[in-house]
Amino acid sequence: MKEYVTEIISVGTELLLGHVTNTDARDVSEMLSKIGINVLYHTVVGDNPARIENCVKIARDRADIIITTGGLGPTCDDITKEILAKTFGLELVRNEKEHEGLYDYIRIGRKFTDNNFSQAMLPEGCTVFHNNCGTAPGCAFEKDGKIVLMLPGPPKECRAMLRDSALPYLRKLSGTQIVSHTVNVFGIGESTVDDMFAEEMNAMANPSMAPYAKECDCFVKLTAKAESHEAAEEMLLPLVEKVKARIGEYAYGVDVENLEERVLELLKEKPMSFATAESCTGGQIAKRFTELPGASAFFKGGMVTYTNEAKAKLLGIDPELIEREGAVSPAVAKEMAERCRKILDTDIAVSVTGLAGPDGDGVNPVGTVFVAMAIEGATWVRHLKLGEHRSRSYVRQMSGNHAYDMIRRYLTGLDIMMK
Repeated sequence: MKEYVTEIISVGTELLLGHVTNTDARDVSEMLSKIGINVLYHTVVGDNPARIENCVKIARDRADIIITTGGLGPTCDDITKEILAKTFGLELVRNEKEHEGLYDYIRIGRKFTDNNFSQAMLPEGCTVFHNNCGTAPGCAFEKDGKIVLMLPGPPKECRAMLRDSALPYLRKLSGTQIVSHTVNVFGIGESTVDDMFAEEMNAMANPSMAPYAKECDCFVKLTAKAESHEAAEEMLLPLVEKVKARIGEYAYGVDVENLEERVLELLKEKPMSFATAESCTGGQIAKRFTELPGASAFFKGGMVTYTNEAKAKLLGIDPELIEREGAVSPAVAKEMAERCRKILDTDIAVSVTGLAGPDGDGVNPVGTVFVAMAIEGATWVRHLKLGEHRSRSYVRQMSGNHAYDMIRRYLTGLDIMMK
């Protein structure tokens, strides 16, 4: 497949003002990378005709694929289509199917105004991308050796259209099939992974691999190109197994988003229940798991015991133990997990107590966290030293990752305490 230079132009003054986070550019880049198209440029421009036109002309000079997000709606500042059509010398014509569909969509429960029909005006000869989540259709056209795609701005609409229409359109540009898999890693960093495979990665062309860092874990992306999906998979699978074997116990999954998703997969294989008792994470561990479809079959509940009083009243921990050992201690983390497991009658319980900052407790530095996991007859406690200058969000996220990693290791027969 040709190595296309790709640019994303995100249109919207609200993005420049910081009122809205530009998640569209992130989503488009991520999904394009999965089919082997790498984005080289991100541009953000406000709702100004002259500036949008200038950005489009710059992109036309340096990119093979131009993807815009935003500016396809019915209001007077939605001018993306007009500018692109003008720049590439195309007329906007009414698409009858989208026109009628807009009428049917809008007349149900909405005040109908004529400006809605402007959304059905599309560049002549374009491929129409129907919007299954909103009113504004997207489209694609090829002109002067350039490939142009227009996607709506609302993130839900953008992601759905990208998945359902834009990616299939781009795949048709070549008979080559591109397949990617990710090996997810927790417990060692991106630099360590890179060091493991540096010599091989430098020598590889197809398939290829590269490590990437996330906030509290990392992953290795493996990509192969072939004439068929099956051939690409055949090239990739031995490499996936090789990478997993080399990384060993730190490789927690393949093609999963995070540790909690992997834990859910494992719980489905050996049905067990679990519960949480949280202090410094404030319920975040429970929240992360219950956001996954199917979580209710395995998660029995969680207790946020943020204060010493809550630890005593909700979990029944002896106040004298808390006073003697301190709320941030292995003894209290152990008690929290064991009592949570008994109270909620679960197979597994995890607990977290620690200092997310900015203040310490006079004994332990900020970033000190104890994470415990209890099963019938055994309890393990990890002592984390996450650093005094880390953000609260980092300490909370990393603490949750350790809790899920302990469950993951227990369910797969690995050393729960980590090397």
